[in-house]
Amino acid sequence: MSARVNNCITLHQGKVFRLVRENITLANNVTVDLDIIRHPGAAAIVPLKADDTLLMIKQYRHAIGKFIWEIPAGKLGPNESPLECARRELLEETGFVANAWHKLGEITPVPAYSDERIHLFVAADLVPAKQNLEKDEMIYVYECALNDVIEMVYNGAIQDSKTIAALFMATHWLKRQKRRGN
Repeated sequence: MSARVNNCITLHQGKVFRLVRENITLANNVTVDLDIIRHPGAAAIVPLKADDTLLMIKQYRHAIGKFIWEIPAGKLGPNESPLECARRELLEETGFVANAWHKLGEITPVPAYSDERIHLFVAADLVPAKQNLEKDEMIYVYECALNDVIEMVYNGAIQDSKTIAALFMATHWLKRQKRRGN
């Protein structure tokens, strides 16, 4: 073990996460206070359509004061598996369901101060359904060519870290699938 927790207090309990202050002693016997965001985790989805196109969303994010390009994603509910969360969020945010799912992996977006883990998925064989946004969500859905989306990463139009990581992993997964003839 790299650290021993001596004390932990909750500074704030919010709708999405809990902010705690932990007093810890590191393996080198240094004692420090750290503020940590405790997060239940999330799932994010790369929704693939035929011919190397995918669904992207443009969502308003008040913390940065603007709409940004993202893939659909959301927080895990209590006792909800990452795949259940991914299925729910795909439908809610895009108005599509998927018949094929593949887990790409997991990422830790900000390990310096949060324990959040985001589970990344590819969703394929998409079928239109009914979008069901939460009342505080402002989301627009776009169908985009994969090559154009990758270019948007390189030119800075896409800056969301989960989206960039998921696109990188999905592109690699697609190349492997094509080599295998799937």
